[in-house]
Amino acid sequence: MTVTIEEERNPEFGFDYQSLAKEVIEAAIEWEEFPYETEVNLLLVSLDEIHEINREHRNIDRPTDVLSFPMIQYESPGDFSKIEEDEDNFNPDTGEALLGDIILCVDKVKEQAESYGHTIEREFAFLILHSMLHLFGYDHMTEEEAAVMEQKQREILEHMNILR
Repeated sequence: MTVTIEEERNPEFGFDYQSLAKEVIEAAIEWEEFPYETEVNLLLVSLDEIHEINREHRNIDRPTDVLSFPMIQYESPGDFSKIEEDEDNFNPDTGEALLGDIILCVDKVKEQAESYGHTIEREFAFLILHSMLHLFGYDHMTEEEAAVMEQKQREILEHMNILR
């Protein structure tokens, strides 16, 4: 598993966020039983930077907490049966599956942790996990889809003992 973490904004979280990010990514991969070695990119940005990215890529002119850019298309969420049919799903140098990119707003992590009354670590872990589920094809556009994602998020965070 390769996790590349880049910082456009120094997080100053006060905990080992790099290790926690890798733990959450690995837990999501294991929970979903993803059958390949993986590559995930995590970019930590400011409020202004995520606002700009959200506007450019989603035509939404406001900041958000996390953005997910999946590299693999799935027939249905969590269905990994056809990944090998497209060689572009894999890094030719390492053979790792290119899951995609996570762009996380440092300012939103802190703001939402305070707003929701839990730790910064918990919010950071939650947002990365949420984004990982998007990288596996899950979404929350309908009530049914949202229920599936919320259940998975809850189960994985409980399994990791990352509680509210």
